[in-house]
Amino acid sequence: MTKRIIPQLSFWQIWNMNVGFFGIQYSFGLQQTAVNPLYSFLGAHAEQLPILNLAGPVTGLLIQPLIGAISDKTWSPKWGRRKPFFLLGAVFCSLALFIFPFSSTIWMAVGLLWILDAANNTAMEPYRAFIGDKLPEEQQTYGFQMQSLFVGAGITLANLSLFVFQKYLGGTSESGGIPKWVYYSFFLGSFCSIASVVWSVYKTPEIPPTDEELAQLKAERENSTVFTPFIDIFKAIVNMPKILWQLALVYLFQWYALFCYWQFVTPMIKQTLYGVSENDEEKASHILELSKNGSAIVNSDLSWAKNIVHLAETAVGQTGLMNGFYNFITMISALILIPFAVKFSSKKVYAFCLFATGLSLLVLPFIKNEFLILLPMVLFGIGWASMMGLPYSMVSPSIPSEKRGVYMGVINMMIVVPMLIQTISFGFIYKNILHNNPSYAILTAGILFLLAAISVTYIKMKK
Repeated sequence: MTKRIIPQLSFWQIWNMNVGFFGIQYSFGLQQTAVNPLYSFLGAHAEQLPILNLAGPVTGLLIQPLIGAISDKTWSPKWGRRKPFFLLGAVFCSLALFIFPFSSTIWMAVGLLWILDAANNTAMEPYRAFIGDKLPEEQQTYGFQMQSLFVGAGITLANLSLFVFQKYLGGTSESGGIPKWVYYSFFLGSFCSIASVVWSVYKTPEIPPTDEELAQLKAERENSTVFTPFIDIFKAIVNMPKILWQLALVYLFQWYALFCYWQFVTPMIKQTLYGVSENDEEKASHILELSKNGSAIVNSDLSWAKNIVHLAETAVGQTGLMNGFYNFITMISALILIPFAVKFSSKKVYAFCLFATGLSLLVLPFIKNEFLILLPMVLFGIGWASMMGLPYSMVSPSIPSEKRGVYMGVINMMIVVPMLIQTISFGFIYKNILHNNPSYAILTAGILFLLAAISVTYIKMKK
């Protein structure tokens, strides 16, 4: 079969093809920082947060490999191979983000999270495969780290929007429910999601298949059934390169830890920086509800309740600042990691960054100052930059080009399986072993990152 010639691209061509990742990651940033506090505003308890986040792992487990398998066998002269899935995912993501802050119950918010996650996964998986389609092997590390840059940029804006809108445009929701400043961040995300993807689709043509590849695609489509994508996924897993199995162990520790951090960093900040416990929030919410219904409340109790609500919302803004800061560091360090990866190998740089991330989380619960607590986020941001790019550049040379989409989906399965395990298991662990202490949850995440760093050393890369 004639092999496609893949030309090298300029900096701005690689930039334009990855702009769409910005909008996808803005949405992901809101999921990291705003969704769990939003659940709390609607009355959810801390031990319920893992199970309420079940949408992420389940939709990622099913949709990304399925979309990857389907996109591998897709070609449209007008739309290309991967771009139709970018657009479809971006449209539904934009709609879900716009509606999300109007959630009136926990279960409405949960349902919208399922739609949002499904849309994000539909757009994200083809974007990973897009790098392998468009860039020669020697530029793929550059391409994946450029995606890491936009991961940092998108999540930075999402988190900083929460901090800025809460501080300057919102005020406190004294009667309970979702504060108005949350709406602004989701509306901005709705715009960014569709606009950035449209930019990349307009600016970046896909490389057409050769005549032999087109003939093969036609033959495969003629012989395919509704079960074909599932069969392709199963075959890909059975024949998976050894390096992917080794990466799966790293991801087990890494992504379980990340989910613990995203779910419990805000409860930790409420506790360590502002002295607000979950019991305080429940009591304050009850007092405000009674006041709203016309019951007589002692002024001192009402003032206390309003202050507790204000501190809890301030903690959400502080989380946005911290997460925005580490993603800003990610944006800066993403491309800086490339020469280090070339000189010392992606494997060594990746292991070092995971170790640094673990250290940052181990010190986080002991910092009581809202400015000093930003310092560990520097290490976390560098680690996040490595996680979003280096693993893909490590395994990409071992993946068959004609199966790139399905294998990028399989890699995502390695991400979401640990998340699924976490959502099912960590509620019990948090309540019965960690005694409902969010600081212990963050320390657990730090230890898991150290185990992930050790696991990287066992990966055998293709030379």
